[in-house]
Amino acid sequence: MNIADNLNQLRSSVPAHVTLVAVSKTKPQEDLLEAYAAGQRVFGENKIQEMTAKYEALPKDIAWHMIGHVQSNKVKYMAPYVSLIHGVDREKLLKEINKQASKHERVIDCLLQIHIAKEETKFGLSEEELFGILQSDVSTTYPNVRVVGLMGMATFTDNKAQIKAEFETLKSLYEKAKEHITTFHTLSMGMSGDYSLAIEAGSTMIRVGSKIFGARNY
Repeated sequence: MNIADNLNQLRSSVPAHVTLVAVSKTKPQEDLLEAYAAGQRVFGENKIQEMTAKYEALPKDIAWHMIGHVQSNKVKYMAPYVSLIHGVDREKLLKEINKQASKHERVIDCLLQIHIAKEETKFGLSEEELFGILQSDVSTTYPNVRVVGLMGMATFTDNKAQIKAEFETLKSLYEKAKEHITTFHTLSMGMSGDYSLAIEAGSTMIRVGSKIFGARNY
């Protein structure tokens, strides 16, 4: 099956209000162009250098999403063009994104990453840290950052009930957080293996790689 067929099949099963981020990390530019030709315009990468190289080489109407863990010292490389940063998991990072965005006279959209998984390896803010950030009036403190929602990753497990419960926890946090901040419109949760459960729980953005591009080459 080719990339265009994979995309069309996926789109037919995803509701219109859900944004599909094609996770293109480690994939060659030819694969991205194939997806682009099939109408895909939102791509997700987890390494800033790789994303920047692709941004420079590929069509300029692509929206680039940084979906990996972000190192503060690398924000400057993506600040001129990044469309959405998914994994903001500490206030120090918001500060750096704001600083680099202002140098390019941009306002960069960000999602706050919440730790919902039962795994220590996953990054993310606790509920307490989330509301600490939201109550400090983010838009005034960081005028070059727009916090547009939350992101979270469920535990890597076959236990669907557990995954569903984790997504529902994030959805209820999202609803609570929306009362504090008017710019919220995105709840990014769900990947190739669990996006159906995420959509059922209220996700508005899913990150799908292997179902589009096939297995990853490391």
